[in-house]
Amino acid sequence: MNPGYPFSAIVGQDRLLLALSLCAVHPGIGGVLVRGEKGTAKSTAVRALTALMPPVTDSAGTRPARLVELPVGATEDRVVGSIDFERIVRDGERAFTPGLLAAADRGLLYVDEVNLLHDHLVDLLLDAAAMGRVHVERDGISHSYPSTFVLVGTMNPEEGELRPQLLDRFGLAVDVSASRDVDTRMTVVRRRLDYERDAVAFAEAHADADAEIAARIAGARDRVADVELPDSELRRIAAVCAAFDVDGMRGDLVVARTATAHAAWRGGTTVTEDDVRVAVELALPHRRRRDPFDAPGLADGELDDAMSQADEDVRRSEPEPDPDPDPDGGGAPDPAAEDGAPEQSSSDDAPSADEPPPRPSTGGSSGTAASGDGFDARLLQIDGVGDGAPGRRSRARVSSGRVVRATDFTGGSLHLVGTLMRAAERRGAADSGRLSIAGGDLRGVDREGREGNLIVFVVDASGSMAARDRLSAVTGAVVSLLRDAYRRRDRVAVVSVRGSDAEVILPPTRSVDVAVTRLRDVRTGGRTPLASGFLTTRDVVVRERVREPGRRALVVTLTDGRATGGPDPVGRARHAAALLAADKVASVVVDCESGMVRLGLARDLATALRGTYISLPELSSASVAGVVRAAA
Repeated sequence: MNPGYPFSAIVGQDRLLLALSLCAVHPGIGGVLVRGEKGTAKSTAVRALTALMPPVTDSAGTRPARLVELPVGATEDRVVGSIDFERIVRDGERAFTPGLLAAADRGLLYVDEVNLLHDHLVDLLLDAAAMGRVHVERDGISHSYPSTFVLVGTMNPEEGELRPQLLDRFGLAVDVSASRDVDTRMTVVRRRLDYERDAVAFAEAHADADAEIAARIAGARDRVADVELPDSELRRIAAVCAAFDVDGMRGDLVVARTATAHAAWRGGTTVTEDDVRVAVELALPHRRRRDPFDAPGLADGELDDAMSQADEDVRRSEPEPDPDPDPDGGGAPDPAAEDGAPEQSSSDDAPSADEPPPRPSTGGSSGTAASGDGFDARLLQIDGVGDGAPGRRSRARVSSGRVVRATDFTGGSLHLVGTLMRAAERRGAADSGRLSIAGGDLRGVDREGREGNLIVFVVDASGSMAARDRLSAVTGAVVSLLRDAYRRRDRVAVVSVRGSDAEVILPPTRSVDVAVTRLRDVRTGGRTPLASGFLTTRDVVVRERVREPGRRALVVTLTDGRATGGPDPVGRARHAAALLAADKVASVVVDCESGMVRLGLARDLATALRGTYISLPELSSASVAGVVRAAA
């Protein structure tokens, strides 16, 4: 079997290698989230690190640290463990089978495409990473086992973002990309080709370098508990976190642990300002993203400003030297003090000792990418129960979630009460003694949760909208709906209607920040070919049904309904809307018409779509909540 790619052979990803090494030194940091485009050595670096982890000693002896890969489609039972029903039925004993988190103890747990993992499973992983133990309380079983591991999640932002609440749970985050330096790219390709030609020889050539890194990790692990964190550096950490408006205290703790690990990594015994700077660069940028449209990372100069202000705070906290050089107090008296005159500051603009320094500007790294004021959009959901991808919008049958009923057992989770009831019914009233359970008594679990939908926004960008200064309000409404789609883990697409035709300005994607960027550049003016807009939307929905049959579509049309261009544009728009409704696509029409004279054409379109009609002001969540009913 070919050896894995050496850790020391990876070039061009220094921050990634450092973040992984620090988490290996101090697993309490909470893991690493690696964000980046495909082909940037994310998975290669994670797998290479496992070979450098210190060996594990347990009751069975000494073994190498394990790499446990958690698939995106894993169930909760597979992750944390489950009841061993076979032993219960066969032996009448309560037994528990630990899951992947037990196998990952004192090793490395790797989740590729962590942004596609169910949110509740991500919570489980991060809780275990932070606590070092897994507690299972379910179906009459109480079980706990140790699970200390280095958690690494990789993701491609183009496939959708993690929610800010989950981002905060990862200790460190690193953005990786392919180097633009020609020499570096040549080195990467040459080394990869050499590895593919003779993996054994390539690994042997880097064995000494890997052994040196492994020894460095092991030594830093032994020293990290003895590294001192002075109050001055702890104050610096708190000041920087406060300057960046970091929510909660997790960020402060992670920075402190990372700075301590970095000091041990470089062989130091005391945390210094340089250790704090490195820790801040790795632990804080992803914690500042509170909105899906906030740009990740730190703007140029923000970190320097925050560190400078923190340094000022540290200096102010230090005790001032005795101003009286004469220990006997024999110096000349101060005339001003004798006269009772107040002391004057050397500068009128100097801040008082109690006045906090100004915080660095944070406007450079965030902000809504499109014009128009946003708001919290009301919940739009599709009626019925679907089978789509996990999300937070419409009701769905899911593999994990709220138990609603017992059903036929086809594997997976067992409905314990339903199984016992069936066994009791089979035994009958005349039978007595111990209850026996046969295979035919087993009952499965029917669970209900929430799914994400495909939200197709049909945006009327024609002249009739722009002439009434309504496009800005419509853009703000779309931004609000996109923000809601991000929170509910939908896929989104945007169709622009203007001129002589409709245009898909954004094919279906999970990355709603890309949608906002495209919306910013949408062209406006011209006629209103609404019929073309509905036909184009129908094509988008049909193609996506082939790709993801379980994901239901919801079409949100923002228009004043005034179709123009060609013969009978209004009639053709209604006919195209009827075709979309015949495909059983749920729809909502947001009426953007305003002014004294209103034609009510948008309401007629909603009728043709068999959808729901709401006015633009009613789109806010402050209005009465509404439900979009799917076409019958």
